[in-house]
Amino acid sequence: MFVRLVLAAALVLCAPAAFAAELHADPRNLQPKDLFDLEWADAPAMSPDGRRIVYQRKFFDIMKDRRRSNLWLVDVDSGRQRALTSGAAGDGAAVWSPGGDRIAWVSDREGSAQIWVRWMDSGQQSAISSLTEGASNLAWSPDGRWLAFTMHVAADTTPLAKLPAKPEGAQWADDIKLIERMNYRADGAGYLKPGYQHVFVIPADGGTPRQVTQGDYDHDSTPVWSRDGRSLFVVSNRRPDAEYRPIDQDIYRVDVASGETTALTDRGGPDVSPVLSPDGRQLAYLGYDDRKLGYQVAHLYVLDLDSGKSRGLTENFDYEIENPQWDRGGRGLYFGYDREGVSHLGWIAAGGGKVESVADDVGGTAVGRPYPGGSFSVGAGRVAYTHGTASRMADVAVVERGGKSRVLTDLNADSLARKRLGEVETLWTKSSAGGLDVQGWIVKPPQFQAGQRYPLLLEIHGGPYANYGPRFAVETQLYAAAGYVVLYVNPRGSTSYGQAFADHIHQNYPSHDFDDLMSAVDATIAKGYVDPQQLYVTGGSGGGVLTAWIVGHTERFRAAVVAKPVINWTSFALTSDGPSYITQHWFPGPPWEAQELYWKLSPLAYVGKVKTPTMLITGESDYRTPISETEQYYAALKLHRVDSAMIRIPGASHGIGARPSETLAQVLNTLGWFERYRNKPAAKPESAPER
Repeated sequence: MFVRLVLAAALVLCAPAAFAAELHADPRNLQPKDLFDLEWADAPAMSPDGRRIVYQRKFFDIMKDRRRSNLWLVDVDSGRQRALTSGAAGDGAAVWSPGGDRIAWVSDREGSAQIWVRWMDSGQQSAISSLTEGASNLAWSPDGRWLAFTMHVAADTTPLAKLPAKPEGAQWADDIKLIERMNYRADGAGYLKPGYQHVFVIPADGGTPRQVTQGDYDHDSTPVWSRDGRSLFVVSNRRPDAEYRPIDQDIYRVDVASGETTALTDRGGPDVSPVLSPDGRQLAYLGYDDRKLGYQVAHLYVLDLDSGKSRGLTENFDYEIENPQWDRGGRGLYFGYDREGVSHLGWIAAGGGKVESVADDVGGTAVGRPYPGGSFSVGAGRVAYTHGTASRMADVAVVERGGKSRVLTDLNADSLARKRLGEVETLWTKSSAGGLDVQGWIVKPPQFQAGQRYPLLLEIHGGPYANYGPRFAVETQLYAAAGYVVLYVNPRGSTSYGQAFADHIHQNYPSHDFDDLMSAVDATIAKGYVDPQQLYVTGGSGGGVLTAWIVGHTERFRAAVVAKPVINWTSFALTSDGPSYITQHWFPGPPWEAQELYWKLSPLAYVGKVKTPTMLITGESDYRTPISETEQYYAALKLHRVDSAMIRIPGASHGIGARPSETLAQVLNTLGWFERYRNKPAAKPESAPER
């Protein structure tokens, strides 16, 4: 059953009969309920001998309306696979022991998140922990005797006042919440419990966990064991004003026995993702010198542990690097990166040099929209990774440097293979603002016929420092199945085009990214198969910002859906879950020091020019772009007499699609709103009464 939707003024949006008939007429096209038939691979883990891969097989539970995952084992040479867990609960990513005889993972199958171990020879598996808080970031010690992990440790909070004892049986109000930290809530997690993430170790055969790190500091990444097993390399922000310097993480060496901590890096900016070389003498990591920009390309460094000196390997490589992993002999490192909307697996020699592309078909795992993602794992000269295309969700593939990829799974052969999907083609155009080259993609309806003209749906990505690409996405395919030509674009500010391309919107967002989008719309219309009188626009998060900006700057769209937007940069900066980051990296200072700029870039400043029928969609538990942003814009549109509506999704955070019915609710109500205005004269707001 779909989530309950609360619609302003008791508005109920239903797709007209013609729309419903078109969407469901041909079962060969992707249908909304098909979402529950889809499966995709994630987090492949290569065994140390390179012969087996354990991966997460993810799917949607139609009865519980939840995402689920279970663990599967696939043989690299034969491609044969079998399930290791049932998938009745949530099984996290697996980690192989150094000897390849066991795997460990976190599962909530017995009601709480515990560490589980499976012995691969016998198939026996058991929880080895009895934790009161959820564990994450598992790491085996080199001898296989211990597992390190991170876990929340509650802070000792003393109330400011003590209430008198209540009478027996009395029903008093809930206890107050005393909040003293700047970052007191987080999207998807809600209001944070006072405390910090710390590193623990536990015997791999089960036992009592022991806390290794101490202090009022967070340790959120996976610990890395030293080769002798006596130390752990961890990432933490240990500055006394950490709340005001949110990205100043450094790498530390922590003695496992004593907890003694030594800083290995120290600069203004993040040093993260440490990974130890096979000989234990070098530590690779990612980082950059913080220049207070909205987006900054992270580079790959190698730290010599004997001398303490670091050297950069990719300072001339203009693309964001993720997840570095050493190759078998320590001669070089694999890593992920995006270039022009395509996700690559790269390799570079440990001494530096040219980056090699090992694979250019790394599949995203976002499911809903064509964002990047994917993951990989290295073992014995082979790399297991998630493979995907514009018509195929993520499967497990394997590749060796210099060789060709082999796809080992076909998880949707029983579902997508019998569906007729919209064809995806690349579009390059020059922006009307400065002639900047801008890339986008067009998804044609699966029933596309030359000589006909179709309505155009512009779908804008969030971020804004993110990218779309030629990746399978349920939402764009459902829009295409409903008869729309779907256009999605990477306007200036998008990642995967280098630092300078992203810098165009630094302290200038939205701005000429609007021109980039309109130029792409014009280029698509010029192809001859789009009806220029039937244009529609939607986007979420940063895409919601740009959608609201668009309707305040042009009347060419017949209807718009603004999802989880920022409408007022001042209120957003002070109510989102990242105030110190936003005010330092997206603006030159807090609102009271730069109010003119905050207001100039706020879509709310242009609401008086809006004539386009506009609907808003936001989760009620969104703490990234809080629903108060949506409420402001809805009230402003109503005061301006614009045809408008607001959909509130109870319990949904910023992602909205954490539950599959939420994804379908957003897509189908978006289509329902557009269909209301399809083939009708564009609406104009009534004049406000004179005062």
